Amino acid sequence: MCKTSDDGREGREGEGPVDEQAQFSALLEDSAEDLYEHAPCGYLSTQLDGRIAKVNTTLLDWLGYQRDDLVGRKHFSDLLTVGGRLYHETHFGPLLRMQGEISGIALELKAADGTRLPVLVTSTVKTGSDGQPLLIRTTIFDARDRRAYETELLRARQEADVERDRLQVLATTLQKTLLPPALVDVPGLDVSAYYHIASVDEVGGDFYDLFPLAAGTWGLFLGDVCGKGAAAAAITSLARYTLRAAAVYDPAPASVLGNLNTVLNHEYNGTDPRFCTVVYGLLTPDEGRGGFRITLASGGHPPALLMSADGTADYLPTPGGQLIGVLPDAHIATATVHLAPGDTLLLHTDGLTEAHTNAAAGGGERYGDDALRDFGRQLAPTTASDTIRAVRDLLDTFGTGVDDDTAVLAIHVPRPPSEEQQ
Repeated sequence: MCKTSDDGREGREGEGPVDEQAQFSALLEDSAEDLYEHAPCGYLSTQLDGRIAKVNTTLLDWLGYQRDDLVGRKHFSDLLTVGGRLYHETHFGPLLRMQGEISGIALELKAADGTRLPVLVTSTVKTGSDGQPLLIRTTIFDARDRRAYETELLRARQEADVERDRLQVLATTLQKTLLPPALVDVPGLDVSAYYHIASVDEVGGDFYDLFPLAAGTWGLFLGDVCGKGAAAAAITSLARYTLRAAAVYDPAPASVLGNLNTVLNHEYNGTDPRFCTVVYGLLTPDEGRGGFRITLASGGHPPALLMSADGTADYLPTPGGQLIGVLPDAHIATATVHLAPGDTLLLHTDGLTEAHTNAAAGGGERYGDDALRDFGRQLAPTTASDTIRAVRDLLDTFGTGVDDDTAVLAIHVPRPPSEEQQ
């Protein structure tokens, strides 16, 4: 059946789709030779000694050669750079002969104009029916885009390494500004402190200080701000200077922490509340009994560990102390203790007791308060410097198990020289 088109021409119904199908079938029936010559990758066949026997148009176009320049005249290794030729002779060729195939090797080809072409090379040894090798077939992929990507990736990584080093320096410098450069010398006391950094990439939130107040009195504190980084550093700085200023105004420990609570609660009571745990102490010499009297106020902080001259050790109870900065009127717990000659008081943040004891083996156990108390009983009687040295060794045994910064401050009342000699 025929039909007449709008311009008067006649044709069979459905002739258009038939023509399209015929054209599509013709595309699918490209000759194998054409597929070889114009493939999206380079093809190369060589004799066993590497002399080029066949090469496709794609590779010739990449390198800028005529077919007669290569076939029967050059070896595959002649197309490589000096370094690539050396690698081909020492590694590529021997492995190909031994394994019969080698794939994904990054090399550089030298074009006719001297430019370099980064490529990925795969070669296979073609064998005859008797299993004897006949020739080597090589497929070559243009790796210029990949090389550019790898170069950019390397550059980005180098920049990231430089930036990371810079941030580490900044973090370390900032961390130092949040700690006293040296502890003040208190007559009649041996004092030592240590700050263990869990990560060099982030500023921690632990802090401590010891400073003079009125004649014959000294203030000390040790605390831990929630979180890490710049936000924690800001709270740490605010807490340190608020504590020192408040202690000058009213040195009573409960009043000092009450003032800090008011400041933090006022400054950080929005959508991003910030808080910390702090223990603050007021030190005064005990003229009648010898040694020192210390009144401690705790705002949700781990209790201090007293290692006595008689060899015992236990925590000083400061129950009920609430986190500083959370509530407008936080309850502050206080305790007063007499530090006799030979006694040592250890203040610490929870990075010590919450460290994993067996991190290398994937262990999940925390060190814990009981273990620290037993640790103190083994040390007692001790000195401040010996205590800090022992704590540093303990933290080292935890290795990567210490996942939070740790601050420790030890205060020791030395025995009179006559008793030390006994």
